[in-house]
Amino acid sequence: MALSSPHLQKVLLNRLCCNYGYKKNIIVKAGGGVRGGEGRGRCCSAIAINAPAPLTSVSGIRWGSTLIQGPREEMEDDAVIVQSDDLDGFTYAAVFDGHAGFSSVKFLREELYKECITALQGGLLLKKKDLNSIRKALQEAFENADRKLLNWLENSGEEDESGSTATVLFVGNDTLIIAHVGDSSVVLSRSGKTEILTNSHRPYGSNKVSLQEIRRINEAGGWIVNGRICGDISVSRAFGDMRFKTKKNEMLEKGVEEGRWTEKFVSRIQFKGDLVTASPDVLQVALGSDTEFVLLASDGLWDYMKSAEVVDFVRNQLREHGDVQVACEALARTALDRRTQDNVSIVIADLGRTDWRNLPVQKQNIVFELGQALVTISFVSLGIWLTTMISP
Repeated sequence: MALSSPHLQKVLLNRLCCNYGYKKNIIVKAGGGVRGGEGRGRCCSAIAINAPAPLTSVSGIRWGSTLIQGPREEMEDDAVIVQSDDLDGFTYAAVFDGHAGFSSVKFLREELYKECITALQGGLLLKKKDLNSIRKALQEAFENADRKLLNWLENSGEEDESGSTATVLFVGNDTLIIAHVGDSSVVLSRSGKTEILTNSHRPYGSNKVSLQEIRRINEAGGWIVNGRICGDISVSRAFGDMRFKTKKNEMLEKGVEEGRWTEKFVSRIQFKGDLVTASPDVLQVALGSDTEFVLLASDGLWDYMKSAEVVDFVRNQLREHGDVQVACEALARTALDRRTQDNVSIVIADLGRTDWRNLPVQKQNIVFELGQALVTISFVSLGIWLTTMISP
């Protein structure tokens, strides 16, 4: 990668900013509660306030986290890692991917954790591993947080249409709990094999989750245009987004004024529920001795790298140097080099069960590599032949 690359220059600038303390993204407090960092900008990577080295939990889990602003004008992503006595051995981590502003993310990074702790009775429900009770508690927590956010946005005195996805992890010694709203994704590496644990809440495609989301939106009185709800938003579950919840009629009126819809079209619409919901998918995953790491990232990564490719990349990074924070930052840089058009947020939990230094180097598929080389040579040869044919 050439030093003149604008993407590399951006990454180096981001790392310098973070190293000198201009930005504090990840919030860690050991006595309960969450402290907020100040300032937004183009800076990106830190895992804890004033803690440049990878964060290690009591259970031996090592954490890394990176936020990098892509080519977008605003940085609307955020990530939080919280180790607290309130969680009774579990660590809380979350990635927020905002849209139409940062207000909803700013609210959630403080409040969603509090709602989860209250609903889960601290770590009591997590330790019992009763998925039905955990699911009910986290659904209650997410819905309460969304209700409070909508009220906060309503009373802010501004016309704030912001919203945010949120994917939350509770990582324990042998258990992972996920509560998921939106299009960030969680993957797991078991002895190098990739397990995709979440499904994106997007109203397009033919997979089961997408079809369920489309049906729910239609039943609520909404419609889909080019994979977007009412031709607007591309995620079907998110916090905030008042125009799809408490201000649907105002959205229609505004659409008529702007000429997007006719009064005749609007007169036929009858809403029967929220078009966008903050109700989470909740799942519980066993972390066995073969589980290497858990990775959570926003869609700015997954839209440009496949899950198996990401897992292989992180494994090779950890085998090379064993530093989860360095691996996290290198992965984000790779997304930038792939020309991601979005912001990138990544959280990795290395479960501390793998001797990375003694892990064999992952063998490349020789046949595939040879095939790629032959294809490249063929194209180059064809180009040379065509050049000679058209030259005078």
